[in-house]
Amino acid sequence: MKKIRLLLASLVIAGFAFQSCEDMDDTAVPVNDFIWKGLNLYYLWQEEVPNLADDRFDNQEQLNDFLETYQTPKELFESLLYKYHEVDRFSVIVPDFRELENTLQGVSKSNGIEYGLVYTDASRTNVFGYVRYILPGSDAEAKGVQRGDIFYAVDGIQLTDENAAGLLRWGADTYTLSFADLNDGEIIPNGEEVSLTKSEYAENPVYKTSVHTVGGKKVGYFMYNGFYSNYDNELNAAIGQLAAEGIDELVLDLRYNSGGSVRTATYLASMITGGYTGQIFAQQQWNSKLQSYYEANNPDALLNKFTHELSNGQAINHLNLGRVFVLTTSSTASASELVINGLKSYIDVVQIGETTVGKNVGSVTLYDSPNFGRENRNGSHRYAMQPIVLRIANADGEGEYTEGIAPTIALDEDLENMGVLGDPDEPYFAEALNIIDGKSGRSRGFGRKYEHFKDSKSIHRFGTEMYIEEMPEGSLNLLKDLQ
Repeated sequence: MKKIRLLLASLVIAGFAFQSCEDMDDTAVPVNDFIWKGLNLYYLWQEEVPNLADDRFDNQEQLNDFLETYQTPKELFESLLYKYHEVDRFSVIVPDFRELENTLQGVSKSNGIEYGLVYTDASRTNVFGYVRYILPGSDAEAKGVQRGDIFYAVDGIQLTDENAAGLLRWGADTYTLSFADLNDGEIIPNGEEVSLTKSEYAENPVYKTSVHTVGGKKVGYFMYNGFYSNYDNELNAAIGQLAAEGIDELVLDLRYNSGGSVRTATYLASMITGGYTGQIFAQQQWNSKLQSYYEANNPDALLNKFTHELSNGQAINHLNLGRVFVLTTSSTASASELVINGLKSYIDVVQIGETTVGKNVGSVTLYDSPNFGRENRNGSHRYAMQPIVLRIANADGEGEYTEGIAPTIALDEDLENMGVLGDPDEPYFAEALNIIDGKSGRSRGFGRKYEHFKDSKSIHRFGTEMYIEEMPEGSLNLLKDLQ
């Protein structure tokens, strides 16, 4: 009989194995079976969830009986998460892996507005939106929507904390925004409306680069909006342009960057520095059985190291800087925070803006296949999971920033005067330039503070992911070792 049993295999790992037998069916509840086994093996908090314990079920039949009590895969998945919404705020499951794969590479349906949503007042019910930036070549750009525009209603319906996601993200592909003026905290409808239509859009995260001379120094400005590995070549080229200009300082604008690939974050850190190839940028911590396995069989798999080349062999461009200025908001998350935290072990990081999200954990995409990879997946459905599988720290072992990374210099965006991105007079950038020029204080304290609600990326189910593209080398043999 197939049986789930605790493996006390002496040297490496406690896990589960299924003894082959013709009279048991481990696909009786196919999607749910995949969910339980994937989480049992990879989930970071597996040991904290009683129903994921290695000895929870004596055999496959008992597991099937348990799985059949759940009406939907989503219900089962969420029931197996550790303190869902409290500790685990980020694990997700999707009915179609194609949507997940696209989003992780910056591809989604968009009308071109990247926006923030804030509460109108202390009642925390009504919200309004403000335009952060416009995607090039989008419908919003064609219709003249600009950074700093304020909107309060969709198709005539006032935005609230309960309906915003439905109206803006999950509703119709075409909708009409109602705009307003913002005057000393008061939203004043101005009668302007714009109808916008979404289409599939692939966002190049390399948004803007420029070079400015301040106090005899060349200062590079780089706005980077997502760690999408499909654009690693573009990232490298942008850094190469700044290097060719011979910049002395870099202002890295991550204020709207909600994260992405750990590997790409390692590349960016390597590009900013240049002298630490082969040294530890970040350290990963998995659940205890995987941690033990990797430590015994492939300890380097737990380390992300500074590098001199991309995965395709292309040489990385280096700025060779000993200091970097990073602009952040309450939307700066995951891989962006990894760059900030990882660089702190080596160079001076001056963070300007707001406290970040506080995501020090990473995920991986799991498919219903023999090794949970994309190949040979179950063709009867398209479910995939993106569970949290690792916690990450810098070379000094520092990584406890679940409450966010506080800025060196606190500065809130002024929604009534947001300025032009990359312009020396834009308040955030101006503050960095002041410090470089030996000045301070000119840009601080601008604007009324509003409580952040959501933004155009976090309103996605998986818009703030920090992920690894694949399991560490050697892990695909893990299931074979366990059987």
